[in-house]
Amino acid sequence: MNRQRLSQWWFVGTLVAALLSMLVPLPGVLEPFKPYWPALVLLYWSLEAEDRVNLGLAFGVGLCADLLNGVLLGEQALRLCALVFIALRFRSRLRFFPMWQQALAVLALLLNDRILLLIVRMLAGASLPPASWWISPFVGAALWPFLFLLLDDLRARLRIQ
Repeated sequence: MNRQRLSQWWFVGTLVAALLSMLVPLPGVLEPFKPYWPALVLLYWSLEAEDRVNLGLAFGVGLCADLLNGVLLGEQALRLCALVFIALRFRSRLRFFPMWQQALAVLALLLNDRILLLIVRMLAGASLPPASWWISPFVGAALWPFLFLLLDDLRARLRIQ
């Protein structure tokens, strides 16, 4: 298998794995700690391969996530488009931040994502979520350095551009 095809399979495989890991059921007590995996993986790819990630891809991944989760169609597509737009807009700055500053930027992006989700759900008529609903962005930011280094290391081992 040539390098370009392996690179495409790796890119698509990480996105599919993120979508599938979003479906992993957790006990009720641990559910608020579940990070938003598609957002984290799309953030990684928008920082590392901006030529592959665009708003259309974010919208498509978001629609797939909507269909898999059975939520309001377009809810996650809107969230992921906003997230990728901001990440691509500030890509040149984010790439060269130290890892702790990147984690803080990821926290800000994930909190922005939660606020968008709150607005969409309130417009749809849902009630206010519990306070534990806000834990997930902090877990995602704490996992960011490990996810970034893992994906970067695997990409380097496979010699993928």
